Amino acid sequence: MSPGELDAALVRRHLLRLALVLLPLFLVAAQEPRRPNVVLFLADDLGYGDLACYGHPEIRTPNLDALAAQGVRLTQCYSAGAVCSPSRAALLTGRTPYRTGVFTWIGVGSEVHLPASETTIAELLKQAGYATCHVGKWHLNGKFNSAEQPQPSDHGYDWWMATQNNAAPSQKDPENFVRNGKALGKLEGWSALLLVDEAVRWMREERDPAKPFFLSVWAHEPHLPIESAPEFQEPYAQLADPDVRQHHGNVTQLDHAFGMLMKALDELGVAENTLVWFTSDNGPEGDGRKGRARGSAGELRGRKYSLHEGGIRMPGIVRWPGHISAGRVDDRPVIGSDFLPTVCAAAGIEPPKDRVLDGVDVTCILTGAPGDVERKNALFWRLAQSSDDMGLALRQGDWKILANEELDYFRLYDLKNDPKESWNRAPDQPEILADLRTRLLAVNVQVEAEAPDWWKRLSPNGGMPPGR
Repeated sequence: MSPGELDAALVRRHLLRLALVLLPLFLVAAQEPRRPNVVLFLADDLGYGDLACYGHPEIRTPNLDALAAQGVRLTQCYSAGAVCSPSRAALLTGRTPYRTGVFTWIGVGSEVHLPASETTIAELLKQAGYATCHVGKWHLNGKFNSAEQPQPSDHGYDWWMATQNNAAPSQKDPENFVRNGKALGKLEGWSALLLVDEAVRWMREERDPAKPFFLSVWAHEPHLPIESAPEFQEPYAQLADPDVRQHHGNVTQLDHAFGMLMKALDELGVAENTLVWFTSDNGPEGDGRKGRARGSAGELRGRKYSLHEGGIRMPGIVRWPGHISAGRVDDRPVIGSDFLPTVCAAAGIEPPKDRVLDGVDVTCILTGAPGDVERKNALFWRLAQSSDDMGLALRQGDWKILANEELDYFRLYDLKNDPKESWNRAPDQPEILADLRTRLLAVNVQVEAEAPDWWKRLSPNGGMPPGR
């Protein structure tokens, strides 16, 4: 054998040995499912009845209707609060927000904030190798973009562009966005579209394409102060009231921005491996009869600031190709705190074990598997500034109890047979009332013992003027 032939034989032998070493690793990798990208798209003050696919007779939402046709539409999807900050805290932590001290919406300069000791889904996914980005409303601290309180980057986000609360002076040409700690000044455009432009740019240019990603898009629409582009008001030109045209156009503006994001996922070739979760933070603002606050809670009782169904039952649509069958409708209860454990299960990571998690993995509901989700903790709400003095609520099975802030008056509803909460069953169901009252008071004691004591210093309206 010539020297050249000997060298070639040695090379082949080394390559064979290397292949034998690497083959098992390749086989294991081939068997492991790819971790999904995750998109959490949150509307602001969008009511249960504000989307066409939830029955609105006039508002056009073709992109969200398409999402519902491609995934599962939830008919009992709850926010964890009847105002915005608590709902957001629950989505990120998997905990009823009152354990974290976020009892109400957070005013500018307030001491209230989501504590750094809380573990968020962004932190968990980042630790698991995900790229993470947040764009839009934040509203989880009073001292926004200040070292005095945690910011999005302190809660697991690599990249963020956000406002403390609402887009200001309105959703048109906002001036209060901050990107990664730097104020951006006046932007030209409409809030939801600006958010999605940033999210798409991050996906295309800023993130590591070798990593799966977690993207939260928390829109300002249709929260006041509403400003809608003329092109989105045009479909409602036949409506006489310009405020109604503005509101309906605002929801269509939100829908269009959502469609821009879905189109980008398709163009980037990642849509088939992306779990998309759409919902809202609380019910619609106002009474629905004046100004631009014309949102609909459908046939449900109550609106924003109410723990009746209209204040906390939200649109909820989830798409995950290959896992969720297209066009499903499911009526089992899901709440915002379920987001963290469900995404952990999808990503193959463990949720926190060192604290109480109120949410559960609801994959079986999303995919349509039979049976009920086993919850250790009942669905629980508390509100320091309720519109009707019913400041606490708890749902166990089909029964829901509400209590006033003094805890000396209770209402009881059978949601299966009375989703409109029109018949108070407390007088004729004393045993169920007593059981749920005991459960409600016990959870409330636990929450108060665990939470930062900011709530003790809140006045009945949360220590802040009502309205936002």
